[in-house]
Amino acid sequence: MKPIAVLSTIRALLALCVTVTALASCASGVKTERFGSQAKQEVQLYTIVNKNGLIAKLTNYGALLTELHVPDRDGQFEDIVLGFDTLPPYLKRHPYFGCTTGRYANRIAKGKFTLDGKDYQLATNNTPNHLHGGNVGLDQRIWDAKIEAPGCIVFSYLSPAGEEGYPGNLQIEVKYQLTDYDELRIHYTATTDKATPVNLTHHSYFNLAGAGNGDILGHELKIFADHYTPVDDTSIPTGQIRAVADSPMDFTQSTAIGARIAHVPGGYDHNYVLRGQKGTLELAARLYNADSGRVMDLLTTEPGVQLYTGNYLDGTVKGKEGKSYEKHAGICLEAQHYPDSVNQPDFPSTILRPGETYTQTTVHRFFTLPAP
Repeated sequence: MKPIAVLSTIRALLALCVTVTALASCASGVKTERFGSQAKQEVQLYTIVNKNGLIAKLTNYGALLTELHVPDRDGQFEDIVLGFDTLPPYLKRHPYFGCTTGRYANRIAKGKFTLDGKDYQLATNNTPNHLHGGNVGLDQRIWDAKIEAPGCIVFSYLSPAGEEGYPGNLQIEVKYQLTDYDELRIHYTATTDKATPVNLTHHSYFNLAGAGNGDILGHELKIFADHYTPVDDTSIPTGQIRAVADSPMDFTQSTAIGARIAHVPGGYDHNYVLRGQKGTLELAARLYNADSGRVMDLLTTEPGVQLYTGNYLDGTVKGKEGKSYEKHAGICLEAQHYPDSVNQPDFPSTILRPGETYTQTTVHRFFTLPAP
């Protein structure tokens, strides 16, 4: 396996400096078209194209990303996110392709938590735990949408008190920008009228060789984290924060995803404790596909990132162009707070209270490297 070249790494770091210091430049065009309907509500599809030809397609159903076309080292474009060509498959249960998940992304043990002296019971839709907001989470809601500026789309949704068992009316906005720096930027805000847990994330499955073009085991991954949160046999954190060193969990150096996956029971589905300070936009992970030369950097203000390697895909889901999504067909890098934080007092808090504003920014930045 050949490491990413030092020169290219310097190039990427210089690009990061530009990104952090410059204002985000929105791409130039947005096309709106009808995608279908659900429960007598219209569902729209929004297409953004930046000046370099990158294309992002989004829908107000689930505030989700349906397509993301980026070039390889030879300038050939490919859609790199798993999903479907039409709306109907999204309306059925699917593996959260491209959606906004919440109110609480990831898991809550047995669907239970206590807040301000009151016990709450949520759906246990991932037996025996609560997962990604419950039976009908944010991924299955129709959001309001507006084009805030060319290339910038804001999805908004009012999650009423009691929805899926959560307290408080939660007003949520998710802003997508496809910038002319070849970045897909996602900015979240939320406010509430009663204390409630909030943990939002984006759930695209990436394959830098192209959606449906084999598995991601040969992709190289680097995660800027020295620790992770080990889990029990139901994927709930034990409360420990453990070093990744000398274990199959170590991605502090760029490593093929499949190199040690056989030593991780069930495959990777773990939260990494990022080095950066919460609230500061910092580089969290880098994904590289040597065949195409495509690189995706993940930057976030969140304290953790969930690495999930599509372990439950089994070929039964037919995606774009009728391609089957086999095991490990995509990788999720979900910027988030830690799973089950509502029941783990030593983890960063996920409780939002009246008068506060939840904010989160996550950036997917794309570039290419020359052939090794």
